[in-house]
Amino acid sequence: MSRPESLSPLFRSLHSIKGVGDKLAALLTRFFGAPEGQDAIALDILMHMPSGVVDRRRQVGIAEAYLNQIVTLKLHVDRHQPPPRGKEHIPHRVFAHDETGDVQLVFFRAQGGWVERALPIGEERYVSGTIGFFNGEKQITHPDYIVEPDKFASLPLVEPVYPLTQGLSSKALAKLVRQVVDSVPDLPEWIDAGTLRQRQWPSFAAAMRMVHLPDAPGEAELWAPARQRLAYDEYFAGQLTLQLIRSTMVADRGIARVFSGQITESVRKVLPFSLTQGQLAAVDEIRADLASPDRMSRLLQGDVGAGKTVVALMAMAAMAESGAQSALMAPTELLAAQHYKTLKPLCDLAGLGCELLTGKMPAAERRAKLAGIASGATTIVVGTHALFQSGVDFHNLGLTVVDEQHRFGVHQRLALSDKGKHTDLLVMTATPIPRTLVLTHFGDMAVSILREKPKGRQPIDTAVLSIGEYDRVVARLKARLDDGAQAFWVCPLVEESEHLDVVAAEDRFAELAKVFGDQVALVHGRMSAAAKQEVMGRFAANEVKLLVATTVIEVGVDVPNASIMIIEHAERFGLAQLHQLRGRVGRGSARSSCLLLYKGNLSQTAQARLDTIKSTEDGFEIAERDLELRGQGDVLGTRQSGMPGYRLAVPDVHRHLLDFAHDDAKALLTRNPGLTGEDGEAARTALYLFRKDLAIPLIRAG
Repeated sequence: MSRPESLSPLFRSLHSIKGVGDKLAALLTRFFGAPEGQDAIALDILMHMPSGVVDRRRQVGIAEAYLNQIVTLKLHVDRHQPPPRGKEHIPHRVFAHDETGDVQLVFFRAQGGWVERALPIGEERYVSGTIGFFNGEKQITHPDYIVEPDKFASLPLVEPVYPLTQGLSSKALAKLVRQVVDSVPDLPEWIDAGTLRQRQWPSFAAAMRMVHLPDAPGEAELWAPARQRLAYDEYFAGQLTLQLIRSTMVADRGIARVFSGQITESVRKVLPFSLTQGQLAAVDEIRADLASPDRMSRLLQGDVGAGKTVVALMAMAAMAESGAQSALMAPTELLAAQHYKTLKPLCDLAGLGCELLTGKMPAAERRAKLAGIASGATTIVVGTHALFQSGVDFHNLGLTVVDEQHRFGVHQRLALSDKGKHTDLLVMTATPIPRTLVLTHFGDMAVSILREKPKGRQPIDTAVLSIGEYDRVVARLKARLDDGAQAFWVCPLVEESEHLDVVAAEDRFAELAKVFGDQVALVHGRMSAAAKQEVMGRFAANEVKLLVATTVIEVGVDVPNASIMIIEHAERFGLAQLHQLRGRVGRGSARSSCLLLYKGNLSQTAQARLDTIKSTEDGFEIAERDLELRGQGDVLGTRQSGMPGYRLAVPDVHRHLLDFAHDDAKALLTRNPGLTGEDGEAARTALYLFRKDLAIPLIRAG
């Protein structure tokens, strides 16, 4: 089915709207981030929500107009006092009055006689703006509106205020908004009639009108019925998309696996520790998924060091019992190598064939490994996304495990290529994700959570200090390193950037080298993978005591002997990032510490972030706090990864609606999987309206 004809007015290019020339169209296309080679469309304007409302309804006499109030006055214009010639800095003043008093209207740099034309002497005008005082006289500097009495209706008494961009005036935008809102068609209703009545929500078109062209400021408030309705709609379209993806993923029938229990038992015996309650529960959930005829699509959440890899190993061992292979995919070769290092000795002891496949390996070695994978001799293959490229043929791939999913959105899950198409899917993440975000981004997956830390993990002492204490910090660090400790020193940027006075990693390295000589090494994102690996290797082997790094070390570096983490400019990092970085220490037997160095005066948010990190090591608590402090856009780095950033819903205010939307979408697809008939058509309209057409082809016939 193609897009319903009724939506055409909202999908027309802004270019085609009266009053939009090439320049404005290009500006709006940039502002709304339209896809490459496409124009911004009317829908972009409709979905551009006001950030507030100006209330001009206070129509009083001058005598009752108070300082800093926004008022609308009906004035009689008395005289003009233009600035003397050559004195441009003196304003043009207009004196006016009503029955109750006098007021001056003030205009700076008012050239070209337009003030005289707008406010002719002896005539009446409505003027709206903010009251100020100057030398004891009331005045309005640069009134927002000046209109003739017969055009009073054109003065917006309740005026939404929008986020703007350079070159876009609020007047031009307001004009566009009015035209677009007037063109919103009557759409089929996708919310159940009973629900609408119970929540007292308006229709979609009426809600848009109340938000963009309100009669009273309350209509446009974030918690008002109109905005709630629109937030729900946006969530609903997102949840419907995820449910469709789930039904597609799960409906590609999986295989009901049968386990003998032998291999998992031998893996359990060779583990150097016993599994935690959380790990055992996750393993059980995964086994139940594998044993059912539906495909598994599960998210395994666990904080840094919660032992996700071992749970994955148990799943892969169970898969081997049923005669199938598993693939473990990591985002980088460095991480793939690290997983392999963890798994290989255990697999060898348990008699499981485990191989690492990377892009860098010599051709002969690669050929031998590919042969093992194709024959089935290799049961577990570890690598990067390259595992799913052509030339890698599996004998019988049953399970795909993906590490670090936030680089792995909905589209990637759908595109796991044919090799991974019918396999069970387990996605592991070390970013503890708050429940709201799990619903938003992984609503198509079942979730297992590992909450407790494995035994033997040391608590980490966290302190916050000003960079002014640098000399003391270095002296203390020297003493610890002389005692045999190893430390990370993390800097935010690689090279000096003019507008941020950040001591770059290279400068910091040079400074520290004066004290520590060849005991200190540098690793940053601009280095080649081989160079990075070489430095990390020396650090892991304890040849280097101090590693100065940018955030490349954030994910998955494992050096148990490193017990000190110093984060410079900690105020520039997000909570999740600070938490990830801190998780790089505390992995060995030594008591570990983390030092957060900040510069200058901290903003409230930065202060709250550092306090949170200091007070807790629970990643899930930190993630919830992060969501409150930052809003949802960035907790997962979603801005970059094409995850749904919201335009109508504001998670802090509308979070409760996400659950409703999730349940409603689920119920709808259970009731009507083909989205046929009237309610099906209405739901499809919602998907087009919120540009989720990615999901349309997934709707199953009948």
